[in-house]
Amino acid sequence: MEMASTIFQFPLLLFLLFLHVKHSSSFSLSVEKHQEDVIVSPNHTFTAGFYPVGENTYYFAIWFTQPPHQNLQNATVVWIANRDQPVNGKRSTLSLLKTGNVILTDAGYTTVWSTSTASLHPLELQLQETGNLVLQKQNDQNHVLWQSFDFPTNTLLPGQIFTKNTKLVSSRSETNHSSGFYNLFFDGDNLLRLLYDGPYVSSVYWPDPTLVSWEAGRSTYNSSRVAMLDHFGNFSSSDDFFLTTSDYGTVLQRRLTMDHDGNVRVYSRKDGKTEWFVSGQFHQQPCQIHGICGPNSLCSNNPIAGRKCSCLPGYSRISDEDWSQGCKPNFQFSCLSKTESRFLFLPGVDFYGYDYGFFRNYTYKQCEKLCLQLCKCTGFQYKKGDGVFKCYPKTQMLNGFTSPAFIGSIFLRLPKNINFSYENPEEDNNLVCSSNKGEQLKRLYVNGKENGSVKFMLRFASVFGGVEFMCFFLVWCFLIRKRKRFGGDTQGYVLAVATGFQRFNYSELKKATKGFSQEIGRGAGGIVYKGVLSDDRVAAIKVLHAANQGESEFLAEVSFIGRLNHMNLISMWGYCAEGKHRVLVYEYMDNGSLAENLSSNALALDWGKRYNIALGTARGLAYLHEECLEWILHCDIKPQNILLDFDYEPKVSDFGLCKLLQRNNLDNSSFSRIRGTRGYMAPEWVFNFPITSKVDVYSYGIVVLEMITGMSSMTGIQISNGVESHHERLVPWVREKRKNGTEGASWVEEIADPALETNYDMDEMEVLATVALECVAEEKDMRPSMRQVARRLQSHQRDS
Repeated sequence: MEMASTIFQFPLLLFLLFLHVKHSSSFSLSVEKHQEDVIVSPNHTFTAGFYPVGENTYYFAIWFTQPPHQNLQNATVVWIANRDQPVNGKRSTLSLLKTGNVILTDAGYTTVWSTSTASLHPLELQLQETGNLVLQKQNDQNHVLWQSFDFPTNTLLPGQIFTKNTKLVSSRSETNHSSGFYNLFFDGDNLLRLLYDGPYVSSVYWPDPTLVSWEAGRSTYNSSRVAMLDHFGNFSSSDDFFLTTSDYGTVLQRRLTMDHDGNVRVYSRKDGKTEWFVSGQFHQQPCQIHGICGPNSLCSNNPIAGRKCSCLPGYSRISDEDWSQGCKPNFQFSCLSKTESRFLFLPGVDFYGYDYGFFRNYTYKQCEKLCLQLCKCTGFQYKKGDGVFKCYPKTQMLNGFTSPAFIGSIFLRLPKNINFSYENPEEDNNLVCSSNKGEQLKRLYVNGKENGSVKFMLRFASVFGGVEFMCFFLVWCFLIRKRKRFGGDTQGYVLAVATGFQRFNYSELKKATKGFSQEIGRGAGGIVYKGVLSDDRVAAIKVLHAANQGESEFLAEVSFIGRLNHMNLISMWGYCAEGKHRVLVYEYMDNGSLAENLSSNALALDWGKRYNIALGTARGLAYLHEECLEWILHCDIKPQNILLDFDYEPKVSDFGLCKLLQRNNLDNSSFSRIRGTRGYMAPEWVFNFPITSKVDVYSYGIVVLEMITGMSSMTGIQISNGVESHHERLVPWVREKRKNGTEGASWVEEIADPALETNYDMDEMEVLATVALECVAEEKDMRPSMRQVARRLQSHQRDS
């Protein structure tokens, strides 16, 4: 009764709030007068105001001023306040309040955007000739509270500084200005990068991700992280990237735009002219932009016709309007058996990323056999390089392109009983990134000519009746929620179909683990049990300890983690968020953790396996650090969190729910406590220095030294099954051995794990030990990035 009384007092409270006088404003623009209620720059180069984007739908935006006879919808928009939440064409306003805040109100009721500023002084909103909208103290240009240049959307204007705290996000299409899939930003290693952040996967594609920074002509040795396009046509970045436009030196109207097709272009035009022309672009290979044609499709580029998309043989297009959705198989792909599969030869075709592994010196038959043994293998790439043949089994066919210049081929896995053939893909001229339809917001409004008292009574009755209905609805939902557990919801089903990532009921996980009876591991985050799911997959099911994390925050994080896809990261198959229960479902690893193998099964870890574990772990961490929009720090790299599959391929685990940050946030204040495990923690944690990806690099170096020496990082006690011995702490001991070594190989022999005896490659051992010592440097800027580590180890790996 007490709850019901509280609920039904709610309408009265809302009514009182409804009668409350709104904040008065000192300046206001009305959407219903959008043609005249505008802010114009001194020379009329730019205009700010309500910009129509569909039927009864508006943005508050800044655009290059159109001549009076030109259609406003064709104007070049350079900034939008509410790109993902357009407002209605009635009663929407932009107001400068007397409190110092600028708010954008939708239909007179909902605030959809604000500058979040406050001031006791009179303020003014001014559009400068540079295109910068500035909120400043009246008649005082030195007292700026807010400016649009600090919050770019998809465009940089000349003189606008691009920093570590900003990013450019593409539009969804030429006419749909909502946020798209492509991002320009500075990463944690101070490099300017382009990233595709699609619905299910994300990946960095510029500069070439196969190159380390110096090979791409970039420098990581800077901390300013700034870039700018000047008025003469030169774009320069602090990482040594430069772009000079074809019309450099001429003062023109210019803009640098993160386009909807994933390329960054500089556009120029003469004052007063309507046609822009491309005077420079970042990426010179349009088909190597990730995600442009979607999964299971190929991109081809014709110098005359331009870029085109086509589906793989045996696949058909998902959407006629949106190529980014890619293609779907015309057959049932449920783990084709060896006898049911065949391989179709696709010459000159490449699919970047999402390899099950990298296998050197494999014959074609060995590569084919490997793919047939893997349920998830959709085909494999086979090519010759560095004098040997290389095999790349694919778990997904993404980022595909065809080029006669590409030395290599794809062998596509298809059902044997269906005859598909491959010719040069038929070019499709409909390369559309999304639907261009406008958006209409449906709202009900009262006619302004009605009698005031009648209008008041109608409004009061509508509000009161609506609130009463909402209250009854909330009570009904509460009662239903008490009786119904929220297991297989539609959203979870759609996500499961798209990615294989699904939502489980707590009861089915309890059944899968036989009442959580077989414990296989535990840590600070929770307890892990072995289980068998209803589809006979063996899973590792982690029951998280009780935490203060809400359901929405938990679901947001696991949905992102479910999109991660790398052969050296543990695969998360799903989750459970039911009541107080928070459970994660992972693939099961046959050979347990690296820690278990070092302590009790070190003889099984021969040198080849150890080197491959170091390389694979580096690749997995490089993916987390550099190929995701969120900056993922593991914060607890240790042998217990490196799992080994049936073939001793490493999988980094427990990266989920560790720390997701925006790449431009390097403020360690968001870390409420020290994270990690003693012995593997970087000095930054102890001295409260800014936390970056280099904390994982340090921990990785410790793990590698343990693999090489078979010793504990803390005590120096032998942890592998050899003769137990005691030494000083691991890192100083290895450094001393290297310092005192008279020959290049002698110091390596002194630190090698006795369990290896002499069965290791001396050169690989020295390279790995040297890299590990660089990773554990006290100064974080002296440590390499994980991508650099992976490249160095791969270049020194001997043929298998």
